[in-house]
Formats: sequence, structure tokens, C-alpha cells
Amino acid sequence: MFRWQFVGLGLVFLWFMIGGISHFTSPEFFVNIMPPYVGWHLEIVYISGILEILGALGILVPTTRQWAGNCLILLTLAVTPANIHMWMHPELFPDVSETALSVRLFVQVLLLICIGWSTRPSIDLGKTVGAN
Repeated sequence: MFRWQFVGLGLVFLWFMIGGISHFTSPEFFVNIMPPYVGWHLEIVYISGILEILGALGILVPTTRQWAGNCLILLTLAVTPANIHMWMHPELFPDVSETALSVRLFVQVLLLICIGWSTRPSIDLGKTVGAN
């Protein structure tokens, strides 16, 4: 694994482990950002917290890394409606600047890229080029 890929893996781990734990320490925040058309707010917050923690742990194990990464990509996409809801209704979140809400969506795209890149097997180009 390349050094920068390892750094990316560490960032993904911290993002989801800290985020997953915060689903249990501050569930009201996550409940409040969920779109009203989604039911079972608190239950979904707890389930997604468990999935974030399991995904973070899964990327630490080389044999489950890519599978866990795929699951974290799907989970990140699944929570996108909450981020879009916040961005489209900034008046509901007066403690968060509109700029921060826009940056949040951009960071989510970067997170998806980082998850995909850091959880895939690296290719050693030196061995590939020299092999005959």
C-alpha cells in the first residue's frame, strides 16, 4: 500500500469511527438534519452509526477492506439526502453558515473519492513495468 493511500485510509477510518460514535453521543443532531419525508429518524441514526463503526473497522482488515469500502460508499450515498436537505433549507440550520453547507457537499464528494481510492488494492507499477 502506498504511503498516501495509507493516509487516505486513516482519514476514512477516523471520519467514520468518530462519526459513528457521534451518532450515539449526539443523536439529536443527526435526527434534526434528516429530511421530514424519511421515517424512523432515531432508528436510522442508530443503525447508520453502527454501520459507520463496522465499516471503519472493516477497512482496517486487508481481507475485508475493499468490501467495507464499497459498503461505506453506499452508506455515504444513502445519507446524501440529509446533506442536500440541509443545503436546500439553510433557514432550518441557523447555527451553520450557508457556505459550510455548500462545502459539506463538496467534502462528501472528496470523501467518496478517498474511500474508493484508499480501499482498493494498490498497483506496484515498478513490478508491472519490469515484468516480462
